[in-house]
Amino acid sequence: MTPTQAATAAAPARQFKEAARSQASILAPLEKQVLIWLARRMPDRVSPDHLTALGLLSLAGAGLSYWYAGTNPQALHLVNLCLALNWFGDSLDGTLARVRNRLRPRYGFYVDHVIDAFGTFFLLAGLGLSSYMNPWIAAGLLIAYFLLTIETHLATYAVGTFHLSFWKLSPTELRILLVIGNLALLYLSGNARLFGYTWRLFDAGGAIGIAAMAIMLLHKTIRHTIHLYNEERLP
Repeated sequence: MTPTQAATAAAPARQFKEAARSQASILAPLEKQVLIWLARRMPDRVSPDHLTALGLLSLAGAGLSYWYAGTNPQALHLVNLCLALNWFGDSLDGTLARVRNRLRPRYGFYVDHVIDAFGTFFLLAGLGLSSYMNPWIAAGLLIAYFLLTIETHLATYAVGTFHLSFWKLSPTELRILLVIGNLALLYLSGNARLFGYTWRLFDAGGAIGIAAMAIMLLHKTIRHTIHLYNEERLP
């Protein structure tokens, strides 16, 4: 490859501008410190790609464990273990790349969020196949998640800011809520009162999650549409 060809091939990477990251969740300050501490002590043989793969495999494991928990509730402990491993892999991969100054912004963004989509599908499929959540509610959660994700990624490109949290909640807080829910299924009644009716705990949580994501999606869509309209007003 000639120098001119090499420069042409490298041009897209030089021109790419990474979107600003917005992380305002409840645990974000503490989590950042913990992740940096872990990244600085990670063995050299462990790469960000290894952690990304761990994040995907652990969510697939969580989905399988939910499915198995339908016949053996003790498998909910396996779900919690998989969620902890998912936090470790999914949260630490980007921090490790930044600490080692081995950033690949386009590759990292694309792979990380494609894997998140697959992982969420595996997790909610497992929940839907278990006896703890109605399959239609699990499907509704998945659709709401994908719609919110699509809007977030469109806004990342058009507005230039990538929001990692909504209403002070990020994937870390959601994992903790899932762990608490799993423990409640094991050691409490597993039911909840909502709108005057008795619901299975995860059905009630799923219905609330669908409503919350629908409201977030509507709010973000209107806000970003107005923002972009004002940014590009025609004379």
